[in-house]
Amino acid sequence: MKCYKNSLILLLFCCVAFTGCDKYLDVTPKGKRLLSTVADYDQWMNDESLIYGIGYPYGAANFLSDIVDAPNIPNPPKEVAEMIYTWAPQFSTDINIAPAFWGEHYAKINHFNTVLLGIDAAVNGTNSQKRSLKAEALLARALEYFYLVNEYGQPYDSATAGKDLAVPFVTSNDVSETVPGRSTIEEIYKHIIDDLTTAIPDLPADNSGNRFRGSMAGGYSLLARVYFYARNYAAAQKYAGLALENSNAVMIDYNGALPASDRLGIRQDVIYGRMVVGNNTVTLDYMRTFADNDLRVRKLFQNKDNYTFTVRGATLFFPNQVTPVFTYMNSGTSVQEMKLIVAECAARSNNLALALQQLDEVRKNRFVSASYERFESTNKELVLQEVLMERYHELPFHGLRWFDMRRLDKENRMEAVNRYDAQGNIIATLLPHSARYTLQIPVQVISFNPGMPQNP
Repeated sequence: MKCYKNSLILLLFCCVAFTGCDKYLDVTPKGKRLLSTVADYDQWMNDESLIYGIGYPYGAANFLSDIVDAPNIPNPPKEVAEMIYTWAPQFSTDINIAPAFWGEHYAKINHFNTVLLGIDAAVNGTNSQKRSLKAEALLARALEYFYLVNEYGQPYDSATAGKDLAVPFVTSNDVSETVPGRSTIEEIYKHIIDDLTTAIPDLPADNSGNRFRGSMAGGYSLLARVYFYARNYAAAQKYAGLALENSNAVMIDYNGALPASDRLGIRQDVIYGRMVVGNNTVTLDYMRTFADNDLRVRKLFQNKDNYTFTVRGATLFFPNQVTPVFTYMNSGTSVQEMKLIVAECAARSNNLALALQQLDEVRKNRFVSASYERFESTNKELVLQEVLMERYHELPFHGLRWFDMRRLDKENRMEAVNRYDAQGNIIATLLPHSARYTLQIPVQVISFNPGMPQNP
């Protein structure tokens, strides 16, 4: 495989994208932390930077989706967030800043590689503790590669995954080494699945004290998500079921008592947590898809037009202002995500009884109990559509909608998505099967690796 000079790439990611790591960098020799004990590595895995989800603080990947609106966006857009929102080929041409998405993922991968490469030599700990920390690092690294392959690789297609290019699979934390060339989508998925399969037996059984850390259920839940976006629905259903069976996490009933704290790391519905702040303006079309008795509308959305959804920009997904305990969204895995994976996979295989059961277990926690009606149908397509709609409502700002759009676009289920300026003029359009469904390799990366193939 052809290699490209690493030059600045990983160093840039670590020093610019993750300045929150600085508290670990003031140890002799200056600029490096001496990790020698098992306790050192355990604390390394508790670094604050690692709890944040994709595009922290506001989940920048959500800006790509068909749910977000930006009524006051300038034309032409200039800021990074505006470029993301309009699906620009490049989000910034400034080679001196860490690239959006790519930078944060590889910074975290470097962090986890440090554990994988050094834990075996650590002292003052048992072999069991070492295996557990290694398993957590494999799990966490797999999550970052899941994002990368679904951002910079084409939507998964079993017929072409063996030749479609994805991202470099980096296993070193040495910035002086060369960075490998782009692996194929099939290769990255195999790495992810192999790492998760290796990790699961050594992951802790319970992470309820800190759900940002790994667990066996977390491993199963990420495997379910990975197979789901590879459109291997039989395997996705299997591992989602195992995640639910092995987790003590439970859904929150919006009809009942809500959590006493906004701390996502101990929230009861989280299986494997990553945190972003919920704060996005939403489209009128999206809000009009909710039923009148859906509790999510008034618990999660701040509204200034009396919930009539007639004024553009009057509705924000801003839980902090209406139900502060839900200030933070979980871009990691949850009970409801696993139930919706089981429901969709079951619907696709025509196991409608199971699909409807899992769908009902989510919906009954989200609608006013007194007026709730269970959805029933014997029509496979109608059941699938209802499950997709529930997923649309339940996971809007959890970092997954963009990936769902890519997956559904492969099935011709996505229409054109438009962006509008304040006067209602179209300033950008994402067409079905557009090349923009796959992000270009950032110019910052290409500038230091000029031989790296670019996406269209």
